[in-house]
Amino acid sequence: MIKKLGLALLYAGMAYLIYRYGDPILNWMRSSEQVVFVTVLAACFALFPVLPYPVVGGVIGAAYGPIAGGLLTWIGSVTASVLMFLFVRYGYREWGARLLYSYKRLARATVWFEAHAFLTILFARLIPLVPSVAINVYSALSRVSFAVYVLASSLGKIPAMLLFALIGDHLAGKPRDLFFTIGVYGLFLAVTFLIYGLWKRKKAVREAVS
Repeated sequence: MIKKLGLALLYAGMAYLIYRYGDPILNWMRSSEQVVFVTVLAACFALFPVLPYPVVGGVIGAAYGPIAGGLLTWIGSVTASVLMFLFVRYGYREWGARLLYSYKRLARATVWFEAHAFLTILFARLIPLVPSVAINVYSALSRVSFAVYVLASSLGKIPAMLLFALIGDHLAGKPRDLFFTIGVYGLFLAVTFLIYGLWKRKKAVREAVS
């Protein structure tokens, strides 16, 4: 109990610092050339989401351009998701497992999630409306392997991180290209869901035959 409480207080304290000094840090990131430090700060903003991460990605994109900015934003986001996964799994796994399997519907959903973890996490990451923290925590409390989680999260985060950086870069230089970028991302999501739908149908047919 003391361990869980200590971890929670530590997280809350760090979140408060990010909230208190978030704006000055973002202003510094706009003009900084210290790439490693900027990446570390990006990971902190993603780990303690008191400020919208798309704003952070936009600032980095405006400062470093769409490619380098997208890469830094992606590294920061992936690092934060891995740290959150480890934080929850080794601090709250035992308590969380009891919660996930104490209700029949939730237990069935969790079993299904664990059986389709890679694709579920991958596609959840592709949808900006799905809270990243929810994916991190649920995956950590389940029996999903660390390797599957990291691989699916890393791949699934690429489009969104590039989008954030592109938006920031376009707003800084070519605002008219913003709608084109959003359109391309929307098309990417549509194709992704189409492929996933086809895969589910084929899988259902194979299971019916067998």
